[in-house]
Amino acid sequence: MNKGKYVFAQLVSIVPKYQFKCCVDKYKGHYHVRDFSCWNQFLYMVFGQLTYRESLHDIVNCLSAHSHKLYHVGIHKLVVVSTLSRANANRDWKIWFDLADHLLSIAQNLYIKNSAFDLEISNPVFALDSSVIDLCLSVFKWANFRKNKGGIKLHLLFDVKASLPIFWLITPAKIHDVNVLDELEFQIGAIYLMDKGYYDFKRLYRIHLELAFFIIRAKKNISFSRMYSRKSDRTKGLICDQVIKLTGVKTKKLYPEKLRRIKFYDDESQKTYIFLTNNFEIDALNIAKLYKYRWQIELFFKWIKQHLKIKKFWGESENAVKTQICIALCTYLVVAIKKHESGSDLSLYEILQILSLSPFDKTPVNQLLMK
Repeated sequence: MNKGKYVFAQLVSIVPKYQFKCCVDKYKGHYHVRDFSCWNQFLYMVFGQLTYRESLHDIVNCLSAHSHKLYHVGIHKLVVVSTLSRANANRDWKIWFDLADHLLSIAQNLYIKNSAFDLEISNPVFALDSSVIDLCLSVFKWANFRKNKGGIKLHLLFDVKASLPIFWLITPAKIHDVNVLDELEFQIGAIYLMDKGYYDFKRLYRIHLELAFFIIRAKKNISFSRMYSRKSDRTKGLICDQVIKLTGVKTKKLYPEKLRRIKFYDDESQKTYIFLTNNFEIDALNIAKLYKYRWQIELFFKWIKQHLKIKKFWGESENAVKTQICIALCTYLVVAIKKHESGSDLSLYEILQILSLSPFDKTPVNQLLMK
């Protein structure tokens, strides 16, 4: 039962304190710290994300206006902007990276099945992609990307059935997408949906050896020989379903096993797509339909860039930028967990809108989120 807690306090109570302490201790977050704890830093930053603050000054000024309420949300002392700025610049961003991982494990157990996934496929399905977050090179000099452009890259592995990211990595924008495949542990029987940016037969063969499956767009210049063709129904857009072997001088050594090549015409986009996969069991039309679900990760990138503060940054150092991105993901996961707990039919954007207007309201969050 809610005992008069503020909305903001109800939200952050989702974060397990023991796990939070483990993350802080692992990276010595309280080394040489007097008053401003990592928990208070986290509360300041989550408040900034939740209420769409424009700067650290904006966060501190807004909290100052509610100074008589801060104790009840866990903030025991107001700090000046420079203290918050130093904490973001100096405390290891991996504290928040590990915390987001733990919150993700909680959310995964709640969002096991996505009602929008309507294919009868029992395998876990993941989409892999990345998105560049642009930075001003004259301000963020460490984020060199191109001649006159700076940026960092956020890589995500997205659980299509749960509609949640399950793995993320922040790298310099220069790092090619395909290198992320070296960082992943592939789940046996899982299906990985990838675009042409991950087109590397050596790494794809590793997925095959680890007993996982991939579906990837084929490039036009692929050299192969057709072993045989399966039946295809052109009335449904399936132009061909072939079993092939690579014949390129290098590719046939990098991927010595047979592959499945599916050519599909999509009426909606009026485009022809060619897919390569190492899965020979799933129906060819379902392979094409599965790849359409890769669009979910594109929508997720668009959503977080529009509704979380990860395009305009509150610090200039690399550590401060990564801290802000990780805490933005923590905020997203906290709201997603609360959405599930409340059983609300509202979208995450609608929930964020409601919560941003009432962080110091004492109404139970579950009641606020019910239509």
